[in-house]
Amino acid sequence: MRRGISPVIATVIIVAVAIAISIAVAGWLMGLWGTFGTTEQLQVLPNSTLTTDGNYKICVKNTGSKSATVTEIEFVGLESVTGLNVQVDPGKVACIESGTTAGATTLTNTPTAGAQYAIKVYTDTGGVYQGYVVAQTP
Repeated sequence: MRRGISPVIATVIIVAVAIAISIAVAGWLMGLWGTFGTTEQLQVLPNSTLTTDGNYKICVKNTGSKSATVTEIEFVGLESVTGLNVQVDPGKVACIESGTTAGATTLTNTPTAGAQYAIKVYTDTGGVYQGYVVAQTP
């Protein structure tokens, strides 16, 4: 004689599976699960420039899946440019230039021609992304 699962145990298993599926669907519909895998990832592009008169053009590309907001650029050994609010959407490039409406100003410290400077790009989420630029004469 063959015996199967008790009807009570089968009912409990079916109810548990139904509850798990409904929680997963509700989380997906409300966007709870969609935000866990999204990240910003900025890359300082090689076409970024810095001149000995303190002007610059820093271009960053967001290779992540979440928009990033650049709040500060630090030229290591020179100074920082703060008060920025530049949004970089996923897959897009944004360039921050001295003298633009992004709030960026010309550097007061003088870069040395031919010297390589590290650049740190800070975002509103606390991300820090680094790149390099060689100072050139204008």
